[in-house]
Amino acid sequence: MKRIGELFGRRSGRPAAGAGGASRNPAPLIPTLGVSNSLFADASNFDQRFVEDYGKIETTVNALRTLGFKIVLTSGSFDIIHEGHSMYLEAARQFGDFLIVGLDSDEKIRARKGDNRPVVPQMERLRMVTHQRGVGLVTLKQTSHPKWALIKAVRPDVLVATEETYTPAEISDLEADYCGRVEVLDRMATVSTSARLRDVIQREMANPDSLVSTVRSGAAKNGTGKSGTGKNGSGRKKLTPPARTRG
Repeated sequence: MKRIGELFGRRSGRPAAGAGGASRNPAPLIPTLGVSNSLFADASNFDQRFVEDYGKIETTVNALRTLGFKIVLTSGSFDIIHEGHSMYLEAARQFGDFLIVGLDSDEKIRARKGDNRPVVPQMERLRMVTHQRGVGLVTLKQTSHPKWALIKAVRPDVLVATEETYTPAEISDLEADYCGRVEVLDRMATVSTSARLRDVIQREMANPDSLVSTVRSGAAKNGTGKSGTGKNGSGRKKLTPPARTRG
């Protein structure tokens, strides 16, 4: 397992190559291979970085490999971007030259974490991820996609994941058939998004002047606090934080 200090202690930049240690500069060749220079600009360039079609992603990856680029792939929900997400993406980028991020769709997150998630809709999450340092390309992972569809399309040199993402057996299968190697990183946030949301809800419920408390008080006065049709007597599904999962 890689630690944060080990990753951020590495020297940044690409290795020198050729006689006299001259740096490799493939930029002039990029457009001729059908890859936009905007993927390497400092700006987020969302319209170029967001590619939904996995076939187009595969074409881009093949062009980059022709130039000798090492491809890194990672995935996640990235709901309510925080410091841990930024550190994780920056650490993932250290494993290669071009980072691709697969972002779970709203439908995929709801299926895993419940109807109350995600808090931030997928298009906004996609845009936020493109603003993170070192992200080259983003795409969506849909519930309709077959298992490991994005991994099979990219066939990354390095697949980066958190500890609970894949079992040891799955990692063995991935490294045997679909990627160069799997790097497992520690979570880089002291508090998860789910835990933060749970804390906000608890504080709101404890505050007698909050909107949540006002609604609950009104429901109780109307006689719906205990006799309503929902599980919490209000006709609504009880807002229960889901178990902690990846992303």
